[in-house]
Amino acid sequence: MTLQAKKIVVLGGSSGIGLAVAQAAAREGANLTIVSSNAGKLEAARKTLPTGAAGQVADLAAEDAIRGLFEKLGSFDHLVYTAGENLQLSPLATMDMDWARGFFGLRYWGALMAARYAAPHINQGGSITLTGGAAGQRPQAGWTIAASICSAMEGLTRALAMELAPLRVNIVSPGVVKSPLWDAMPQAEREALYQHMAATLPLKHVGTPEEVAESYLYLMKQSYGTGQRITVDGGGTLA
Repeated sequence: MTLQAKKIVVLGGSSGIGLAVAQAAAREGANLTIVSSNAGKLEAARKTLPTGAAGQVADLAAEDAIRGLFEKLGSFDHLVYTAGENLQLSPLATMDMDWARGFFGLRYWGALMAARYAAPHINQGGSITLTGGAAGQRPQAGWTIAASICSAMEGLTRALAMELAPLRVNIVSPGVVKSPLWDAMPQAEREALYQHMAATLPLKHVGTPEEVAESYLYLMKQSYGTGQRITVDGGGTLA
């Protein structure tokens, strides 16, 4: 139950929660490979990690790219999937359906393909940790697509936990977190969202990637939980 010298692959590890997971795991002695489609962000992220941390550029929405990635990486211990497009909200009445379908490409189908092609390379005692969101448990107006993806990710987690057993598959479900995933929202709207959430959350502050990252580390280190969700949302699903 340690990450010392464990090989960890973080898909979406160049920013936000993914990078925070990589940094936290590195502090515990893990060997990191972070993967992103953006070469510039990837190189900047690597500079925040210990010497020896590897970076790979890959389109995580493309099946051939994902298959080739894991063939190249070989055996490892833990897979973390945090990849996703910037979050956007849309009322149902004005929603563009092509836009809506596109959100599943990276967040859901990318995760499914990653699990498929990574699983044969994961060492005994290893794990897959996926990413959902508290919107699946407590959606608000305008969150239809976000909530749908989050709920789909939880179903995927439970199904993979059964199909890939004894490989452990779990999911972290964050609430609103101050991360680059919200960068598509105008700054004024983004700050208003943060202020509103901080005022309504029982813990009275919006989360940070570093706070959420600890849940991923726990799910990698523990050895007796699979198909489970950890919600880290400042108490938002209780409010």
